[in-house]
Amino acid sequence: MAWVYLILAGGFEVFGVIGMNRVLKYKNFQAYTVLFGGFIFSFSFLTLAMQTLPSGLSYAVWTGIGTIGGTLVGMFFYGEAKDWKRLLCIGTILSAIIGLKLTS
Repeated sequence: MAWVYLILAGGFEVFGVIGMNRVLKYKNFQAYTVLFGGFIFSFSFLTLAMQTLPSGLSYAVWTGIGTIGGTLVGMFFYGEAKDWKRLLCIGTILSAIIGLKLTS
């Protein structure tokens, strides 16, 4: 169950990042709700995951999921570059997350 919490924490971190982008553009209540809600849920699920999983592993996977998710959101919704170098780096991070899961 801890891994489910950790994946949820990373997913909600992506919502927090989306909220940051929305706050920069709109500065309305909905944007702030997405920002704060995303990060509150993210930290809550991270805390639950860290009750079972080691903190270093949890933090590494959490930031990796957030990095991949934030990059993909930027590429597909905000017009950021979609070149092969970025995709290679995403694949490298994903491989590291899978490696951490397999060794824990």
